[in-house]
Amino acid sequence: MTGTGGRKVIVPDVLADGLKLVLCGTAPSRASKEAGAYYAHPGNIFWISLFEAGLTPRLLAPAECREVLGFGLGLTDLNKTEWGADAELSREGFDVAGFVEKMRRHRPGMIAFSSKFAAGVYFARRSVGYGLQSKTLDGIPLFVLPSTSGRARMYFDRRPWDELGRCVQDRLDDTDRIVWRSSLPSCEKTG
Repeated sequence: MTGTGGRKVIVPDVLADGLKLVLCGTAPSRASKEAGAYYAHPGNIFWISLFEAGLTPRLLAPAECREVLGFGLGLTDLNKTEWGADAELSREGFDVAGFVEKMRRHRPGMIAFSSKFAAGVYFARRSVGYGLQSKTLDGIPLFVLPSTSGRARMYFDRRPWDELGRCVQDRLDDTDRIVWRSSLPSCEKTG
């Protein structure tokens, strides 16, 4: 599998059509590259945050990352061909156009960026607030979360993760698809 510039994809997408939520990161860490799994560094609290926000019925291990599909969730990164800390990644490695094309094709109910850095790359701006954004991707709501990386631990705030969990649950219809109703107050738009 190849990504930007014909380079090999480090960790393949975990995507399917019509998911409730796709979580989009920046790029795999060294641990994720070596494990071939998303958010694999032992200091990363992504899987704990996902579970505690009520987005998975049980705590998953990174090696079980493909199992999120069974819970209506997907995983991807904006940079599929490089790995490392945000500051170590090249601008050329980010494939925002490819990400947009994948989201248009798969049409998830919502997209959440798993860090301000990833959201900033997507929106092409430095300052991005947490929570539901006023802009959408062709009608798909966009949400920004604090990074769960151990490197960002001093800035971590669980509240946006909890808000995302409530936001997704409040908007599920009888078929488990997200339906956006302006009358539901638990998920307010920012940014």
